[in-house]
Amino acid sequence: MESANEIAFLCAFMKISQLMTKIDKINEHILRELSLDGRISNLELAERVGLSPSACLRRVQELERSGVIAGYRAVLNPAAMGVGFIAYIGVGLGEHTKTAQESFEHALQRAPEVVECHNITGTIEYLLRVECADLPSYKTFHTEVLGTLPHVTSITSYVVMGSPKNLRA
Repeated sequence: MESANEIAFLCAFMKISQLMTKIDKINEHILRELSLDGRISNLELAERVGLSPSACLRRVQELERSGVIAGYRAVLNPAAMGVGFIAYIGVGLGEHTKTAQESFEHALQRAPEVVECHNITGTIEYLLRVECADLPSYKTFHTEVLGTLPHVTSITSYVVMGSPKNLRA
């Protein structure tokens, strides 16, 4: 007879197995098309991937339900929104504690200029994507926000001069 722990494990495994979605060639094609145009109609998507509309819709719904598709977003034009300055910033912290990291991350949540924040490995702790109106507004952010945060020991800016390839939504 199986123990309670073995039964619990088997039940959990079965639930996980049911939630996992197989990423076959058709699902890869669906995901590629949706990543290019998240507003594509189901009919057009079905035609592009070679499925009936109902089969295509079932696959998309399963990809959503299983979490493979986490959501849909609008791709914004920074220049049309008054953003003329984009930079990636490497930030090093003087302390490598959970408290220092949480404090830094919490401060960045309040900074609208920071559109991405990644905790990374290497010689620095964070890589930021910052979008501002212009160089003077970036200087203000650099001085008034990053420059005032405790634990920040290094700031290295990489100014974006162009983006010949950008698949990020």
